[in-house]
Amino acid sequence: MTTDTLDLAKQEAFAGRIVQVLNDACLGYLCSLGHRTRLFDTMAELPPSTSEQIATATGLDERYVREWLGGMTVGGIVEYAPENGTYRLPPEHAAALTRAAGPDNMASFMQNLALIGIVEDEVFEAFRKGGGVPYSSYPRFQELQAEETARVYDAALIDSVVPLAPGLAERLREGIDALDIGTGQGHAVNLLAEAFPQSRFRGLDMSETGIAAARREAEEMGLRNVRFDIGDSAALTGAYDLITAFDVIHDLARPAQTLSAVAAALRDGGTFLMGDIDASSRLEENVDHLLGPALYTFSVFYCMTVSLGEGGAGLGTVWGRQTAQRMLAEAGFDDVTERHVEGDILNVYYVARKKP
Repeated sequence: MTTDTLDLAKQEAFAGRIVQVLNDACLGYLCSLGHRTRLFDTMAELPPSTSEQIATATGLDERYVREWLGGMTVGGIVEYAPENGTYRLPPEHAAALTRAAGPDNMASFMQNLALIGIVEDEVFEAFRKGGGVPYSSYPRFQELQAEETARVYDAALIDSVVPLAPGLAERLREGIDALDIGTGQGHAVNLLAEAFPQSRFRGLDMSETGIAAARREAEEMGLRNVRFDIGDSAALTGAYDLITAFDVIHDLARPAQTLSAVAAALRDGGTFLMGDIDASSRLEENVDHLLGPALYTFSVFYCMTVSLGEGGAGLGTVWGRQTAQRMLAEAGFDDVTERHVEGDILNVYYVARKKP
């Protein structure tokens, strides 16, 4: 291609965008550190302070804090006053970067950047040879997933998510049998068990470390109406009035078999409450998705590749509403409603029923 065939203005604009991509990607790593070190949390409570004062307040090394603050300043996240060498985290910025922000804390998500960077070489090999990256290659995945989802569960599970299914809260208060598949560290199940002591809850997951963490939390909370088991959701047994699956189906090696097993395990009139990524199955409809690039990146670096690594379907993070609806119908659900929770920009919730 010769230069006279190029739209030079378009080329220059795109080059500028790529520079911004590089800068923002680097800021993402710094934001991850700001979350993990609690620098954001601490600065949100401090008046304008020097790097020495911030380091003292956080118990961190001043030289590292000062360099981090430099990146935060030129990235427009922290304000710097050169006349007295102080730094300030504006409250408007803290509202998206601190643990106090709850579900609005985006800094927590930035930790995934370091996680997926660990497996880049393995993903590269999968591009060349096919297959995928094993779950064992992600040492902090369950820890990060538990932290991210806990913010949503604590803020919305009982008061906003459960009421999405008409009459479900009332049935839970009266006492029913409930199962959560892909339960991870079990926080959602424990919250439900605490809120609805008359119901009986079970959490199921393949991860031994996740189940151990779930059991510890249940014991700490003094719960007696919950149990956690290691097992494959595609081969689940028992009969339940409620089955939940939060951000898990698209990760599974055998999602279709799991959905069929869920339908078979539900009693007549039972409810399947499935939370999953709110996106379209059609690429062209995701072009303007607020988190589109992040979702496809997480899919390549985790969701899709882990499923393929187990010889699975590889649905991917962005399997989308249309595919989800089709697979639910194929599993035997003939009454499926899509619902949303205000403030949850990531998920759509499917309320699927088996009619008596």
